[in-house]
Amino acid sequence: MAARSLRGIFAVYKPPAVNWRSVRLTVETGLVHDLNASECPLPHDQIRFLPTTSQGISGTETNLTVAQLPALANHPRVRGPKFVGLRIGAGHRLDWRSSGVFDHITLDRLERIIAVIQGSHQKALITYSGIDLKSQAAYELACRGMLRPLHKSPPIITGIRCSQFSLPNFTLEVQCVHETQQYLRKIIHEIGLELKSSAVCTSVRRTRDGVFTLDDALIRTDWKLQQISSAVRRSQPRVAAALREDSWRHTALSGMAVPERCPVPTEAEP
Repeated sequence: MAARSLRGIFAVYKPPAVNWRSVRLTVETGLVHDLNASECPLPHDQIRFLPTTSQGISGTETNLTVAQLPALANHPRVRGPKFVGLRIGAGHRLDWRSSGVFDHITLDRLERIIAVIQGSHQKALITYSGIDLKSQAAYELACRGMLRPLHKSPPIITGIRCSQFSLPNFTLEVQCVHETQQYLRKIIHEIGLELKSSAVCTSVRRTRDGVFTLDDALIRTDWKLQQISSAVRRSQPRVAAALREDSWRHTALSGMAVPERCPVPTEAEP
């Protein structure tokens, strides 16, 4: 069944100036259309006994005649479309526009401010991760780059760098958790204030979300049943691996959260 192949996660590319709800509706509408076209049952006939009349010796006689007639119960024009909607959820959502200008800033001053931001957020990450930095589990998590907040936390930047600098524009590459687009724009604004100038975010583009990158995101022409089903199938091993990694991390954190019990002294039996 084609609908079963859609049980999973896939990524799509949201164009600028398009609301995320419109993207979800477009994907759902296209999938419903493709599913109804692919799930249309083949027409078949059914055996019916139809009454017929004929003239006999004793007058008009009624007989039953075997006939094959098309079964209309499952015809799309009788029962209507099989699929009228799908449960499609949107994960991390993007808003649709931003604009602004930037004043003169040097790359050296910009990178110093970025270093300060990253240092302060690293301290916050350690605080919200709820781990003992002296433990072996904490060392392994840090080496694998898996330090994450244990519970709900404010937006935390785990990595930030300037990937492009060409006055009056610059591009920051940010790795973060629990972020919003409004928060990222606020970061740009605060950088401008720290540099005794002003800065406004002109665009936000998500290049990675969990295991998905831009290479995995389906463009508008690929929002169809076959392409989405293939994308779900390709993503399943990576999603499963990511869930196992997350389970290992929570197991390690849970182990550190439980205090060790002291042995209870007992008296030796004679």
